[in-house]
Amino acid sequence: MPLVPRHLRPRQRVAAEARALPADFSRAAAEKSCGARRKNKFAAILAVLCALLWPASVSQGEGVRVRDIAIVYGAQDNQLTGVGLVAGLAGDGDKDQVYTKQAFANMLMRFGLNVPAATLSAKNVALVSVTADIKAFQKEGARMDVTVEALGDAKSLTGGVLLQTPLLGADGKVYAVAQGALSIGGFSAGDGGAGGATVTKNHPNTGQIINGALVQKEIPAQFVNNNLVELLLREPSFGSASRMAVAINEVFTNAAHAVDSSTVQVQMPPGTAGAPVDFIARLQNVELTPDIPARIIINERTGTIVATAAIHISSCAVASGNITINVSSALDVSQPNAFGGGSTVVTPRTTTQVTENKSLLVPLPELPTVEKVASALSALGATPRDMMAIFQAMKQAGALQAELLMR
Repeated sequence: MPLVPRHLRPRQRVAAEARALPADFSRAAAEKSCGARRKNKFAAILAVLCALLWPASVSQGEGVRVRDIAIVYGAQDNQLTGVGLVAGLAGDGDKDQVYTKQAFANMLMRFGLNVPAATLSAKNVALVSVTADIKAFQKEGARMDVTVEALGDAKSLTGGVLLQTPLLGADGKVYAVAQGALSIGGFSAGDGGAGGATVTKNHPNTGQIINGALVQKEIPAQFVNNNLVELLLREPSFGSASRMAVAINEVFTNAAHAVDSSTVQVQMPPGTAGAPVDFIARLQNVELTPDIPARIIINERTGTIVATAAIHISSCAVASGNITINVSSALDVSQPNAFGGGSTVVTPRTTTQVTENKSLLVPLPELPTVEKVASALSALGATPRDMMAIFQAMKQAGALQAELLMR
C-alpha cells in the first residue's frame, strides 16, 4: 500500500482547515464550508470531522461555565443527620444530664449490658449531633466527612472519639455510619468562674472527622427523564435562564428552552441517549455571561459593603458629617476652712464636649459604574459606616438604581 504524504491525509487536512477558520465562524458554518470545498468521496467524512474537531469554545464565547451557575436536577446532594455519643473527654463531658445517661445506657444495652441510667456517670461522655452531606451516586463503601456538634453542656470535645452513629436521611432510612476521633482545631483551658480565667480558641464544642462516615446505601438518583435534562440555576434569574438557553442552542441546535427563572430544559440530541454522562459533561462546559443583578449588600455588624458592577447612581448631591460627643466625669473634693466646722465632701464634675466635623454639599454626576461610585465616595472621605448611611439615603431619594439589602 503506497504511503500518503501527511499533508494529503484527510484527518490532518481537515484539522488544519478547521484551525484556519476565523474566530467568529460557527459550527454550522464550518460544516457547510467543509462540505462545499470537497465534492469528492471524502465530502461526508469531512463534514462530520469538521463538526467533531471544531472547538466548542468558538461558539460559546467568554463567560462562566454552566456547571458553575447551575446544577443538574436529580444529581444534587442530600443531607444526613444522627445523634450519637463522644467518649474519652476526661471530665469535660456533659454534667450527668438525664438525656446523656439514657443514651449511654441504651448504647450499653446494645452490647448486652443492662445498666440503669441513674447509676451511670456521664462526665467523660457527651451527647452530640452528627451531620454530613452525601453526594449523588456515592456507592456503598465510599467515605465522606462529618461534622460533630455538642448538644448538651459539655465543656469541650477535645480528645473525644465518636462512637458508631447511624446517619439517617429525610426518609428515616440509614444511609451511612460515622465513627472516629474528632479534630477540633481549638481548645479551652482554665477553670473559669469567679477568681479564675479561661482561654478559649475557636469552638471546642464542634469538630470534624475527615472521611469519618462510611456509606452503607446509595441514594437512588435519576437525572434524565424522557431524554430531558433539567438545569437548576443557583441564583434564579429570567435573564440568566434565557442566556443559558441561547448559549446551549448555539452548541446543540434547538435543544434548550427556559421554563422559568430557575429551570432550563435540554432535549438530548439524537445519538446521545446511550451516553448521557458524556452529553452532560459537554453541556456543563458551555459558557455564557450570566445576568448579574444590580445589588448592594450592607452588613452593619461587621461594617462590610459589597456591590456588584451593575449598580447605577443618578446625579445627586451628598453631604456627610459626623458629630462626636465626649462626656467625661471627675470627682472634686470640697473641704471647709480650718475653723468652719464643716465636713469634707466629694462632688462629681461632668464635662461635655461636642465636635462636629465640617462637610460640604458635594454634587455627584451620574455614576454608571461601581468603580466611579467607589472613587466618588472615597473622595468625600466617607468611612464604611458613612457609606452605609449614604447608600440608604440615596435609595430613599431614588438616585440609587440597585437593590439594597441590609444584613
